[in-house]
Amino acid sequence: MEKSRKDTRWMVSVALMAAIVILLANTPLGMIQLPIIKATTVHIPVIIGAILLGPAAGAILGGVFGICSLISNTMAPTLLSFAFSPFLASDFPGVLKALWISVGCRILIGVVSGWFWIALKKMKASPWIALPVTGFIGSLTNTVCVMGSIYLLLSGQYANARGVAADAVWGLIMATVTASGIPEAIAAAILVLALGKVLLVFFRKQTAAARV
Repeated sequence: MEKSRKDTRWMVSVALMAAIVILLANTPLGMIQLPIIKATTVHIPVIIGAILLGPAAGAILGGVFGICSLISNTMAPTLLSFAFSPFLASDFPGVLKALWISVGCRILIGVVSGWFWIALKKMKASPWIALPVTGFIGSLTNTVCVMGSIYLLLSGQYANARGVAADAVWGLIMATVTASGIPEAIAAAILVLALGKVLLVFFRKQTAAARV
């Protein structure tokens, strides 16, 4: 009976976090349109969900984020949307590559964040350290996996889209990581610390109350 109640609370909590992901993904706060690519804050609830509810919940939330990204890039395509939408791919391998970049890489955000948080807690790291570090790593996972996958899987198409030579792609990828990924990771570290401290206390109180 206790396990059933715990599982129900877990599913409800995941559903609530997923709703936040969907809300952010469909507002300017979640998907910030830049000239070349869409910067995002949608990974924040994915990371926090992974911290509060575990890597499995993080994977689910990351998948929700990925599907939202896929839909956004399909409905409102940008220069690089071919890398995120299987519907814009020209062949079957392109479909699989787009699915990996849009959904697979986002699932990894939750998985990496969840297990990184568990590892830091086993090391008895203070939440004041563990939360921002997990936020930073989780956010960087998104940027590195997405941009790294574009480089490895779609380098030629990326070069054509940007109108540059193939040997210039690496420099452009690193410029995106530096200009967009690092600021996103720093912002994630701050937000995960601020929100995570409050939510950790809330979840502990809820868990304690449920045991009474």
